[in-house]
Amino acid sequence: MISSRMTVAAHILSMVHIFEGQVTSEYIASSVNTNPAVIRKLMSMLGKAKLIESRPGVTGIRLLKPVSQITLLDLLRAVEPPEKQDLFSIHQNSNPDCPIGSNIQDVLHGSLSHAQSELERSLAQTTLEHVVQEIKKRSKMV
Repeated sequence: MISSRMTVAAHILSMVHIFEGQVTSEYIASSVNTNPAVIRKLMSMLGKAKLIESRPGVTGIRLLKPVSQITLLDLLRAVEPPEKQDLFSIHQNSNPDCPIGSNIQDVLHGSLSHAQSELERSLAQTTLEHVVQEIKKRSKMV
């Protein structure tokens, strides 16, 4: 099951873009309403994914790609381990002697794989640029 890390990562990168990097982890944490340590951990993951560059203790975070080239799928992959990126998890300990238990995994696999693919396709089509534009429009920052 996907956690909220991806949405917090979008929050972080949106703030970095909108405020042109002149934000601290404390300021971002106050916007997210979480602990600055959580923000710093996610920023470290975003840095390892080559999406941002920052220096601890110094205001000066910068995006390493234009927002038009960063997708929500990029964010998911940056902050979630591969085993946590799947929307669905199929129970693996069904009773093989039961007609339902022996078949349910195979029956559900195709449908759930298709749903996962559609999710990833949708995330790949949504850029951070779109997110930022919507934020600006809704908050009348345009």
